[in-house]
Amino acid sequence: MTVTPGISINDGNLVVHGKTILTGIPDNIVLTPGSGVGLVAGAFIGATASDCKSLHVFPIGVLEGLRFMCCFRFKLWWMTQRMGTCGKDVPLETQFMLVESKEEDDPNAPTIYTVFLPLLEGQFRAVLQGNDKNELEICLESGDNTVETNRGLYLVYMHAGTNPFEVINQAVKALEKHMQTFLHREKKKLPSFLDWFGWCTWDAFYTDVTAEGVKEGLKSLSEGGTPPRFLIIDDGWQQIESKPKESDCVVQEGAQFASRLTGIKENAKFKKNDQNNEQISGLKHVVDEAKQHHNVKNVYVWHALAGYWGGVKPAAAGMEHYDTALAYPVQSPGVMGNQPDIVMDSLAVHGLGLVHPKKVFNFYNELHAYLASCGVDGVKVDVQNIIETLGAGHGGRVSLTRSYVQALEASISRNFPDNGCIACMCHNTDGIYSTKQTAVVRASDDFYPRDPASHTIHISSVAYNTLFLGEFMQPDWDMFHSLHPAADYHAAARAVGGCAIYVRPTVDCLFADPARDGISLLKIWNVNKCSGVVGVFNCQGAGWCKVTKKTRIHDASPGTLTGSVCANDVDSIAQVAGADWNGESVVYAHRSGELVRLPKGASVPVTLKVLEYELFHFCPVKEISNTISFAPIGLLDMFNSSGAVEKFEVQMTSNEKLQFFDGEVSSELTTSLSNNRNPTAAISLKVRGCGRFGAYSSQHPLKCCVDNADTHFNYDSATGLVTLTLPVPSEEMYRWHVEIQV
Repeated sequence: MTVTPGISINDGNLVVHGKTILTGIPDNIVLTPGSGVGLVAGAFIGATASDCKSLHVFPIGVLEGLRFMCCFRFKLWWMTQRMGTCGKDVPLETQFMLVESKEEDDPNAPTIYTVFLPLLEGQFRAVLQGNDKNELEICLESGDNTVETNRGLYLVYMHAGTNPFEVINQAVKALEKHMQTFLHREKKKLPSFLDWFGWCTWDAFYTDVTAEGVKEGLKSLSEGGTPPRFLIIDDGWQQIESKPKESDCVVQEGAQFASRLTGIKENAKFKKNDQNNEQISGLKHVVDEAKQHHNVKNVYVWHALAGYWGGVKPAAAGMEHYDTALAYPVQSPGVMGNQPDIVMDSLAVHGLGLVHPKKVFNFYNELHAYLASCGVDGVKVDVQNIIETLGAGHGGRVSLTRSYVQALEASISRNFPDNGCIACMCHNTDGIYSTKQTAVVRASDDFYPRDPASHTIHISSVAYNTLFLGEFMQPDWDMFHSLHPAADYHAAARAVGGCAIYVRPTVDCLFADPARDGISLLKIWNVNKCSGVVGVFNCQGAGWCKVTKKTRIHDASPGTLTGSVCANDVDSIAQVAGADWNGESVVYAHRSGELVRLPKGASVPVTLKVLEYELFHFCPVKEISNTISFAPIGLLDMFNSSGAVEKFEVQMTSNEKLQFFDGEVSSELTTSLSNNRNPTAAISLKVRGCGRFGAYSSQHPLKCCVDNADTHFNYDSATGLVTLTLPVPSEEMYRWHVEIQV
């Protein structure tokens, strides 16, 4: 049965571009072509059953001998990565899977990458999992025992091609057209806070945050030379029940998870009296002071999707019109089979105050309107996946989640015109495939300052989760500590993760396991406007353990690892370089400070101990003439050095024949001859920031100017490195005009 030119079922095997992916396809599995969504490269997997149920498990074929990478929910809130080669390696709650198939007999044949995306269909949600017979299975559930079905035709979407990043991008865009329940990231408005350095109050105060604490924190950061322009007032500002801590109520970092919201305004820690001793909005005062005295541009505050961890208190004074009722969470078998969660342990006993889905827009709108009146610019909406556990009696998990997400986005649109929303604890497809507006998503589990096992995992999880999440929203890192043994490691990853697109593993890392295999370095790539960057990290030694069902250290002393990097590790380097690029680049290594010119296809080695990193900036070389070539690098002392260069133009100024030299010439003579010639070209750069600026030039420049004023520069003839100093600009976001004559 041929379904598309590339995907078919032949003799009981699922074949993609001539390569067998699954064998032993059961008779109840149905393939539907994806041509209806405008792309012939895809197909949908469906299944039928003999009886109606609210939960089905459909084996869809045997997976053996093919490398794959998947993102699965190791706990209710968050995904992480897992690599494997057969069906039994596929974890419960797998929401994204990429399979590699090669032609063993022909090393020159292209590698085919096939992505599997389990979907939402009607009131049901599908995920992938494996079993001990190496079968890949679809787990289909509604989350409501009264919502049943005996079939689904569009449960998993498959898409295939030779470039894995393009395959994923095309697959999600095809689904956007097919499902019409979400929008791709490229169609969403990115909030402006993404351009600014920020501070979140959580790790400083946990739930003990106060108005005075926020004020002192901003003052301390400013005095330390790092004034934040973005502020998140995290959990601890809201009015919640003041009840004695119960022995069976779990408390972690100050959060009492069964506590419920009792009002939409700030609590007593943020209240303030005016000159007449009358109470005024303390939150407004905090926001005004942050913006007026500390030049903070955006202030966000935290709230849970259900209001608070334990929801909204039923019939709380002034909140009766939300029709809140106690509901008791029921987790799906897949989540229960992975990591238990202390939040759910609390709520299973005490229940959650669930605002009626028909009233939840009113709740959000009144909350957000009040926050906006205080000058708040947006919200960090946390604990989102709790809603999937409360679908009973509301049409199931998909229906309830979609009601909440649509109400939230409508309120954000009305009250926060900059699309001010960060989605957090939200890695379920119920929500991901229901977001038409939310543009920023926390990409991994928390930064845990006191958990040594967490730091390498934090970096690798963001890289692999982003392959999937980055198609829907801009991935956002958790906060981290600048005074911490792993501070540089975390800072470097965040610096290269916040560029023009978003950080992703290099092709040669897609199916390696840089957290567990003991031999692989993690390499992640990104692009700036005029260059590419590859971050290399030794992440070995820790991972999520399916036996102990928690994150743990499995190798207390992982070894030093060696690998290599090249320009083509940046998948889109050719597009950045332009049509006339000959493949040559210079590479600047941030930590070592070394600059090397690389011929096309050449690589440089890198050796790292655990929790070490290096950032390589690949800057395409521009051939200006037969003897002059040039490449801008950027601010040499910044992690994301090449992010400083925003524009690069070359204007030829001379048609004179250039001098050639036979044999070796001393660098002094070369410099003398170079300085006596007429300029061949003027290189014009737009650069932001301040500090040591560097560029590569094959010849000694004649002159350097910053904003039309001559400036001193140094030239290292051994490496071709030109350096000059950019002063601190008087305006924020200022772009210097740097001109270099060669």
